[in-house]
Amino acid sequence: MSNHRSYRSTSDKGLNYNSPPMRLWAKAKKLGVWNPADIDLSQDAQDWKNLSSMEQDLILRNTSLFIAGEEAVTVDLLPLIQIVAEDGRLEEEIYLTSFLWEEAKHVDAFHTFLDQVVGERVNLDRYQSLSYRKIFDEELPTALCALRTDKSPQAQARASTTYNLIVEGVLAETGYFGYDKMLADNGIMPGMQTIVGHLRRDESRHLAYGVFLLSRLVAEHGDEIWAIIESRMQELMLPAMGVVKESYIYYDEIPFGIDPEEMMTFAGNQFARRIARIQLAREQTLDQVYGIDDYELDTADEPDAVAV
Repeated sequence: MSNHRSYRSTSDKGLNYNSPPMRLWAKAKKLGVWNPADIDLSQDAQDWKNLSSMEQDLILRNTSLFIAGEEAVTVDLLPLIQIVAEDGRLEEEIYLTSFLWEEAKHVDAFHTFLDQVVGERVNLDRYQSLSYRKIFDEELPTALCALRTDKSPQAQARASTTYNLIVEGVLAETGYFGYDKMLADNGIMPGMQTIVGHLRRDESRHLAYGVFLLSRLVAEHGDEIWAIIESRMQELMLPAMGVVKESYIYYDEIPFGIDPEEMMTFAGNQFARRIARIQLAREQTLDQVYGIDDYELDTADEPDAVAV
């Protein structure tokens, strides 16, 4: 049980509203309030009926991988929140409360799509490839649950790299790109396009926090942490790229004209961007990490993106 000797909120220190976590918290309160039940999926249901069986299969595959991944992070995230709380980082803990709520809402959103558009409930485990299982059944829970007994900066770096940089920064971003190719480029399923837009905005904040957390750890503890981040990224590169590749090997003719090489290139570029962004922290002081400006905070997940 926690034994409070004092309270930050009533002390002369108070909360640092200029810190990156509190600025992300402000964005989460404004931009993260959306309800899956309010999204109109009626046109999506009509569009679904007009798709070929293979087109339906690819959308269902992408959706099943997303919803299982969102469920996995919802279940596995608590140790990271707990360790930040125990470390006395109240601003970060406050922001992390939105993580769990948003990840759970993402499960809700995808399940609403499956219920209202696909209709029939079937077991979708068949879409989870060996590489997918490696990431979500082994690497993600192992890295996050290790924080229950190992609270070291090294363990935190491994956990955040797995969750924020690989699961969110590579796989989720590539998944959104896939939805764009299937839906937006073909002018179908406006409801799912809305859902993906909300998720992409939520996850951009998650990524920005992950960049902040890992940058803080590097600035505090030096190149030992950087080496762990770099090693972890390289360790997970093969299975993460395998998730992308294995999504298309079952089709003689890939629906929607999707080019697997384009998807693999996109995923590979995500790897390079994550590594490059965190590497900047090797030259930063802790004050510089905390002093990140609003534009860079908005685009921390994508160095060449346009700020929201």
